[in-house]
Amino acid sequence: MGNLARVGLRDFTRSAKILIITNTIYAFVLPVIDIFVASYIMRNSSDPSKVILYQLAIYVGIPITFFINGYLLNTINIKRLFSLGMLLSGISMVFMMSLKEINYFGLITAGLIMGMSFGLYWANRDYLVLSTTKDRTRNFYYGLETFIYTIIASTVPVLIGWYLMNGNGDSDSNEAVNSGYRVITAIVFIITIIASIVFHFGKYEKPKSEKFLYFKFHKLWKKMLQLSVLKGLAQGFIVTAPAMLMMKFFNSEGALGSAISIGAVIAAVIMLILGKYSKPKHRLIIFSVGLICFFLASFFNGLLFNSTGVILFMFLLLIARPILDIAYFPIQLKVIDVLSKIENRNEFSYILNHEFGLFVGRFIGASTFLVIAFFINADIALRYALLIIGILQLLSIVIAKQLLKQQETLEKETLITKNVITEENA
Repeated sequence: MGNLARVGLRDFTRSAKILIITNTIYAFVLPVIDIFVASYIMRNSSDPSKVILYQLAIYVGIPITFFINGYLLNTINIKRLFSLGMLLSGISMVFMMSLKEINYFGLITAGLIMGMSFGLYWANRDYLVLSTTKDRTRNFYYGLETFIYTIIASTVPVLIGWYLMNGNGDSDSNEAVNSGYRVITAIVFIITIIASIVFHFGKYEKPKSEKFLYFKFHKLWKKMLQLSVLKGLAQGFIVTAPAMLMMKFFNSEGALGSAISIGAVIAAVIMLILGKYSKPKHRLIIFSVGLICFFLASFFNGLLFNSTGVILFMFLLLIARPILDIAYFPIQLKVIDVLSKIENRNEFSYILNHEFGLFVGRFIGASTFLVIAFFINADIALRYALLIIGILQLLSIVIAKQLLKQQETLEKETLITKNVITEENA
């Protein structure tokens, strides 16, 4: 398989390993944020539109916080900002659970706080991965990280679902279940504190204090932005769609937890193998497989729209999401590597701009659901909005192919130019 096939933990710096450990601890929080906050809203409001409104508030908060983070990095240590991002996710959940009723003001406030959490976490996480890894190790980095997350994501929902239904007294009592949610929220907050402490054992350099806000970019980056908009389309409500579908057809957090675990272990093993043995040249194939799985998930959900369709949707989605991530993130970081040197710009400027591309897609995706739910009904939105986005996502295959070809050409041209300059100076 060549040298690239034998990438392992030994190829990571100590700081990269600390980052992996931190993200592993924080991974115990993510399934709660992704799944059970949405199910909590559904249980206490029975309104899918409120779930999407909460999600939309999150997506508004993320790019705003990305932008503010660019300025904060000039004065505040990146460790503190990254840690604050993790802690805010716990604070958002505490605020949500303190609401006496699920009203719009409370939803938007909790969503904005969670958006700030994600903004600080992902803005700094993307930079930390970029600065502590090389292109040849990124397939394995994301493969390992996704493997760990998928294993955790396959067990945490089951345990939480069991606890909410059986471990907290009368599972038929809404107040008893809500009391269980509050206990879980307290545990989440403790985990974010532990993750923050562990992260501070690493050493990380902050980005250069340079201009990071640009509006004109290389044509290669415009292709990357097209990919980010399409990725954002799915993120618009794909995080909360599983919970809404499960609560609709099963009305049980226990069933929700069990369904999330179907196929998760298989997906985890696939991720580890792909991460260890795949090469940069395989990213387009991996990306395409992920997109096709996502399309099939939305297709079966739209075709059947029953409990069987939901199980098929969950199984395929569990495979699609990590496969897409293991290809997408290395593609993104490689483009940033290439263009930051050519355009002589701060890497964070690309991370920030990429987030605005995601926001546009997320806004369109969430708005598509809300418009269909408002003017027709929520069931039609749950059934067909996903299918519309699944079809549009397939365009990413063509765009990714064009992007990788342009990137390869640009790298060759840059290399030729450097060689010419070297020969002239010799």
